[in-house]
Amino acid sequence: MSTIHWTEADTDHSAQWHSESAVAVPEHVTVADDRMRADIAYRLACQGTALLWRGDFHNARQLLRALGRRIDRKPVPKGAGPAESFHLYRRARGQRARVLGRLIVQLEPDRSLALRRAPDVRRACTEAYGSTREPMVIALTELLGAIGAHQWRETGVVVPALGARIHPHYGVFSPVRGEYVDLVAQAPLPVEHHTAFDLGTGTGVLAAVLARRGLDHIVVTDINPRALVCARDNIDRLGLTNRIAIQGHGLYPDGRADLIVCNPPWLPARPNSAIDQGVYDPDNAMLSAFLNGLPAHLEPGGEAWLVLSDLAERFGLRTRTELLTAIDSAGLHIVDRIDTRPRHSRPRDTTDPLHAARAAEVTSLWRLTTRTPSQQRELLEVAS
Repeated sequence: MSTIHWTEADTDHSAQWHSESAVAVPEHVTVADDRMRADIAYRLACQGTALLWRGDFHNARQLLRALGRRIDRKPVPKGAGPAESFHLYRRARGQRARVLGRLIVQLEPDRSLALRRAPDVRRACTEAYGSTREPMVIALTELLGAIGAHQWRETGVVVPALGARIHPHYGVFSPVRGEYVDLVAQAPLPVEHHTAFDLGTGTGVLAAVLARRGLDHIVVTDINPRALVCARDNIDRLGLTNRIAIQGHGLYPDGRADLIVCNPPWLPARPNSAIDQGVYDPDNAMLSAFLNGLPAHLEPGGEAWLVLSDLAERFGLRTRTELLTAIDSAGLHIVDRIDTRPRHSRPRDTTDPLHAARAAEVTSLWRLTTRTPSQQRELLEVAS
């Protein structure tokens, strides 16, 4: 970890600096407490000064909300095209996160928070950041995220398709959007469906659904170490350890499977934090690797299920033609496409600058197979 330095009461101090968004160590740090007015805090934060909070915990949260209101006075410009609107929106959200992230707090070596009226955050922070013997400084927004993640982990998310709860960990995308889970729970299984791969498993929810549908042996992968730990936890909770195996950190495990499922990040853009990796796939890298790897890993007669929203198309980040071309170039045949609409509340938020695209969003499960020799010959005949 990097080290942050500051002066307090004429004494030099230092601590570990941690940022899930890879924010650089603040060069300028000033100590702040309940006496600091929001306008002054906003000016300092916009200038790049980090505010190390020493006052009341709940007052810090109020100051955070006050900073947010001042940032939100500058709305995202309207009237731009879909792609420009998306990039303007992300830029504004990034600037908002940077300014709010300059309100920082210090965790003690035992991960406690020595502020008045502060909650006991030791377990939440240990789950998120591990144990240490050193003090650590993080953004208050990040601490609130760790607290929220701990609550989700404790309570779990009800997954009707499982008739059970899934417990997401910090830094792992939560299956709160149940429509994609339902697609995997309802799609017709291939004739032979003994083995399956779940690529980019996250919480392990799709693997659990497949196991409940009768698949005998499922291998899951993920590049996120936190996701592998999370998936193991959920698999153990559901009593599916003997049917689901976790293998390594790559995309594809060794061997072949009758069914290969992948729910890649839906938007081809650069993630700004670890949790963003569940949403953003730079240059369609994971999508392309999934499609191109299928011929070498799919059993004859097997199917691949690609679960994908069309938000990238509606934001102007990828066209349907580009997706179909990628499928075709990988030597794949489309058996069917099953569509559904999102059921969460965001598409109904008319204040969202991206409301039009979100309101029209469709999530699809694409059933893919490798092309048979006869299909390949037909394709060559058409091309000639």
